[in-house]
Amino acid sequence: MPDFTLEDRVALTKIVLATLKDWGANEAQQILLLALPGTTKPRQMKRYYFDDQPLPDEKQTCTRIEHIMGIAAALRTSYPLNAAAGAVWLKRHNRRFGNRKPLDIMLEEGINGVLAIRTHLDCAYDWHMDDQKNRR
Repeated sequence: MPDFTLEDRVALTKIVLATLKDWGANEAQQILLLALPGTTKPRQMKRYYFDDQPLPDEKQTCTRIEHIMGIAAALRTSYPLNAAAGAVWLKRHNRRFGNRKPLDIMLEEGINGVLAIRTHLDCAYDWHMDDQKNRR
């Protein structure tokens, strides 16, 4: 999170964790979704909720935060009249993903699963990625 103050990082941490909680992700799942170190225990997540400690400023975690927030924004765009509908979509079986739940895909496939869900939901991001591939 370059150029973010500690206060900004703490605020972003609270937003990200609230988003994941709204999606129904428990602490162990939040650790996986955020690519936190494997030694992180679910009970340690409380420090981010209550102790004003920001998430680690690690490349993998920052990348996950970026994509999680992109998914959240795309869900708000897809379901502008019902904030809970996005969370429901993430937990429902989806034919597009082999009848798997999008949240399960993100948990089981790591960054590739997160990217699959984001590109499915966010056509602007998908176009950006296609443009980047075509420039190579």
